[in-house]
Amino acid sequence: MSLNFYNMISVNGLTVEFSGTPLFDDISFLINPRDRIGLTGKNGAGKSTLLKIICGQLAYEKGQIAIPKDTTLGYLPQQMTVSDTKTVYKETLSAFTEILSLEKEIKRINIEITDRSDYESSDYLELINRLTEKTDRFNLLGGGAIEAELESTLLGLGFMRSDFKRPTGEFSGGWRMRIELAKVLLQKPDVLLLDEPTNHLDIESITWFEEMLKNYEGAVVVVSHDKTFLDNLTTRTIEISLGKVYDYKVSYSKYLLLREELLEQQKSAYLNQKKKIDETQQFIDRFRYQATKAVQVQSRIKQLDKIDRIEFDEIDRSAIHFRFPPAPHSGQIVLETKELSKSFADHLVLDKLDFILEKGEKIAFVGKNGEGKTTLSKVIIGQHDYNGVLKIGPNIKIGYYAQNQSEMLDDNKTVFQVIDDVATGDVRTKVRDILASFLFRGEDIDKKVSILSGGERARLSLAKLLLEPANLLVLDEPTNHLDLRSKEILKQALLHFDGSLILVTHDRDFLDGVVNTVYEFRDKKMRQYLGGVSEFLDKKKIETFNQLNIATKKKASENKNKEQSGNKLKYEERKEIDKLIRKAQRLVDDSEAQIMTFETEIEAMDQMLANPENIEDQSVFEEYQKLKDNLDAEMHKWEKFTHELEEMKAQKD
Repeated sequence: MSLNFYNMISVNGLTVEFSGTPLFDDISFLINPRDRIGLTGKNGAGKSTLLKIICGQLAYEKGQIAIPKDTTLGYLPQQMTVSDTKTVYKETLSAFTEILSLEKEIKRINIEITDRSDYESSDYLELINRLTEKTDRFNLLGGGAIEAELESTLLGLGFMRSDFKRPTGEFSGGWRMRIELAKVLLQKPDVLLLDEPTNHLDIESITWFEEMLKNYEGAVVVVSHDKTFLDNLTTRTIEISLGKVYDYKVSYSKYLLLREELLEQQKSAYLNQKKKIDETQQFIDRFRYQATKAVQVQSRIKQLDKIDRIEFDEIDRSAIHFRFPPAPHSGQIVLETKELSKSFADHLVLDKLDFILEKGEKIAFVGKNGEGKTTLSKVIIGQHDYNGVLKIGPNIKIGYYAQNQSEMLDDNKTVFQVIDDVATGDVRTKVRDILASFLFRGEDIDKKVSILSGGERARLSLAKLLLEPANLLVLDEPTNHLDLRSKEILKQALLHFDGSLILVTHDRDFLDGVVNTVYEFRDKKMRQYLGGVSEFLDKKKIETFNQLNIATKKKASENKNKEQSGNKLKYEERKEIDKLIRKAQRLVDDSEAQIMTFETEIEAMDQMLANPENIEDQSVFEEYQKLKDNLDAEMHKWEKFTHELEEMKAQKD
């Protein structure tokens, strides 16, 4: 990163039209160093387009985007096609193109210096200057620590070390997008432009990603429908509405409140102006053909022509409206597994799980992608075979929403046919009412499924859940493609549902308040955490200590009084943290001692290199470079150890 000035990127008078319709109309704003900007607006407002324009992928008609010469941009689109055939490690390593080129050049110069003996010639001095210049640039970019950074980034995004040598072609599109995200982050551009970056991340990777972005040295501009992600990260919100931009120096949730106030002001101004326009028009219409009023009429017409008409973007308050049918009566035990295992060929996914779900429990399955959450869901509903025991309680009726439920709809059917085909009995008389509650009204019900948007497909799939009362809902990523308002209404419906619930999602805001127990899937097992998703994440932070991967000892239940007074840790936990703090302090002390050793040795060699005639063995230059590389690597370690130590101390307090 190279920016040390105030105005990083300036957008001035930007105007863009699509098919004659203005998308942006003379908009202006700044992106400053360290900005954390959430870019918001309705679907189709132009959020993704604006990011593409800033990074130079799309042209614009009028205006100016001023980007200083040395400013670097990193852009992650919502979707992209990747066709590489390298391993995960090698593909990610390509992010360090400049560093690897510098490293190669430094080695070449060192070899050339070793073969030279004309120490006082201008060519020799030029070589030394070039070596110094290249080395300084290499160190500035963190060249001595690229392997550590690459590894920590891939691990943070959910990869395992065993994945590093696997060809990227073996991974799904979502995992390939994680590789692209890792490459963008490792390049450390001055400005990150991220379009829905959490779409392909699990809950654990999102929390790591948030912390990483909070400490990022450059600016971040992000488009996202993840409310918690935006609230935790952004400090500024830019809204695109009716071709204009509105800049709020607040986080997303605070922006929503301010936006309501602004829209009310706009509406009031609009109505006042409309009243004056209507009165003026009435005067014109009334006296247009009276000669005695001709002057006044022409004056009023000119007034109307000069008026700058106020526009305001009405909030779309249409939303799905429904509640789940009352849950049929069932026994206390909804389902139970004993030593349940599941393999696909030779690949073991779930290993001897013991699990009980009781009546009325609402639980979440969380964990990294591929750890078995969806697999167990499909075992429960009978789509997968298994080894071991699975007992479904008497009178249990399961309602299931698959992760790809919207893709399973028949494209050749109409919206009405999809519901009518599965409706039975008296429900068939209420199909139109059900569809209306999910925003399918009038001609919408005759639309073919093939032309529906992702959000419309998701709403139609949810509507099918209402047709048959269930006392166990198994929902796998039900919020995909739902807007924020629809997600909130679904959340409220689940809060009022009186049956049992298994919810698989990485949307923390959606989980918060709905579930009372979290099951984490890891290493083919599932582990229970009592409490909601916030308590789960707090406990995970205590256990992992920011990638130290050292688990602390915990009891099964938390002391609620202590949580309410500040989530103070229990005695056993504090003992464990004290132990870890002492260990971390030793790592910091040892690293500081090593740094002092390297600095002393480098200082001695600096004095030697100041007098080339004293140098008899050319290998001294290689030794000198090695010492500087070692110092850089140790400094990186020291920063990492110090950061981890400070976090542990803060956690204890």
